[in-house]
Amino acid sequence: MNQLPDEPRLRLRIVFGPDEMMGPGKAELLERIAATGSIAAAGRQMGMSYKRAWMLVETLNAMFREPLVTSTRGGPGGGGAALTEAGDAVLRLYRDVTAKAATAGAAELATLQAMLSDISDGK
Repeated sequence: MNQLPDEPRLRLRIVFGPDEMMGPGKAELLERIAATGSIAAAGRQMGMSYKRAWMLVETLNAMFREPLVTSTRGGPGGGGAALTEAGDAVLRLYRDVTAKAATAGAAELATLQAMLSDISDGK
């Protein structure tokens, strides 16, 4: 039987330009960098290569006036990464937008969910 989620979720992507966008993947990467202090560890947790994680960080840093992530190279003491004030602000604002969109569209999302078919209906 097809199980329906408890409630619908939105996965929003904000498109600023052809190659400039902020979405759930980049937001998750920022959150994991903040939690782990490492771009490599954040990427591993998400199942992405170190190179891919670095490319996304470079894209994010280039998109905004100020870098969102700072990093130090590895060595005897090890490297590390952290969100800047701008990184914290961008992540917070993205999460605020998605939360407000979900709240504003809650009735419509519930109606859409009620319209979903269930495999047990024989369809």
